[in-house]
Amino acid sequence: MDEGKTLKIRLTFSVILVGVALLFAAVVTDHWAVLSPEVLHYNATCEAAHFGLWRLCTKRIYVQDTKEKGCGPISLPGERNCSYFKHFTPGQSAEIFEVSTQREYSISAAAIAIFSVGFAIIGTICVLLSFRKKMDYLLRPASMFYTFSGLCIIISVEVMRQSVKRMIDSDETSWIQYYYSWSFACACASFVLLFVCGIALLLIALPRFPQNPWETCMDAEPEH
Repeated sequence: MDEGKTLKIRLTFSVILVGVALLFAAVVTDHWAVLSPEVLHYNATCEAAHFGLWRLCTKRIYVQDTKEKGCGPISLPGERNCSYFKHFTPGQSAEIFEVSTQREYSISAAAIAIFSVGFAIIGTICVLLSFRKKMDYLLRPASMFYTFSGLCIIISVEVMRQSVKRMIDSDETSWIQYYYSWSFACACASFVLLFVCGIALLLIALPRFPQNPWETCMDAEPEH
């Protein structure tokens, strides 16, 4: 492998590692969406919530006289309580989430995100092994693993988005406002980096196409 191609691979891999870091940050944190109920009385406390793939956190916030209808912002100081979803830890409770949305949405989003993490790990192992001599053929499956990882995390994002939408539209919930937070943004950014750079890595790893019609990929002159 010539030096120019090696440099392209290392630069692409560096960007992919940023995408993998964003992916891990999105999966392990619980700031995908922030939910706010309607505030009917001011100079009192209200309960806002934020959640991720595994855990729901609620915060009691003191609301003064304001023009905002919702509770928050979530960054205000208040009593915070976090619990893992009941279907992941049967001994704990997260009643608000269990009533607010379908259990299947949470399980599906988390399972697809785990597949995304698995693909990213396998792809990284393949790239690291490809740096050894005569093992650059591993770059092609690595690129596909990264592409699959990006597709899985964006599917998980869409499942989570539908979950929040169903929560807001449900008559059984008190939530009237919501917005997506930084964990959601990390997931979207990781999709862009993993998907685009996965395809770029595949194109870089492919053998050079013949420049003349009588050449084949095997006897074409190497790139300089």
